[in-house]
Amino acid sequence: MRNSLPWGFTAIVLALLASACRQDMHDQPKIQPLEASGFYEDGRASRPLVEGTIPRGHLREDARFFTGMAGGKEIAELPFPITAKVLERGQDRFNIFCVPCHDRLGNGLGIVVRRGFRRPPTFHSERLRALPVGHVYDVVTNGFGAMQDYSTQVEPRDRWAIAAYIRALQLSQYAKLSDLPAGLRASIPAASKGGGAK
Repeated sequence: MRNSLPWGFTAIVLALLASACRQDMHDQPKIQPLEASGFYEDGRASRPLVEGTIPRGHLREDARFFTGMAGGKEIAELPFPITAKVLERGQDRFNIFCVPCHDRLGNGLGIVVRRGFRRPPTFHSERLRALPVGHVYDVVTNGFGAMQDYSTQVEPRDRWAIAAYIRALQLSQYAKLSDLPAGLRASIPAASKGGGAK
């Protein structure tokens, strides 16, 4: 005796299977950017911006602030005043993004370097101390050598704060007693002044 399904049942199963293969949910009618379209007279799917549109959050008119450059040269000073709050923010961002390679003092001996990653130069070399602060900002923004860029992870103001903190690190390693204001010089104990202080 043959065991077979009735024709009506088989037709229903095939109809259900065929309807499940439709791609309507995957291939929705939509227009991709820069695609051609017959809907508009000019044949373009992408529409021009309305006259007078101002980009929100992306209007970068202050070239010094957003590039670290002025007149084609890297700037020598931060584009805003350095305060204790700016340095604290710079230290915070430095500890998050820079310490793994550069270590907390900027010597280039971070944890990833000790595990085999290429060592970055110390911030305390004469060459890096002589570079304008705009260069530091540019390197954080665009990367340099093996260093990746941090333009998406670190906001522009925080990049400047990091640059200011790096300058403070450099100063901390090469400051002379004579660099301090007179009132502070008097407060430093004689033992800590050492023989080499000037």
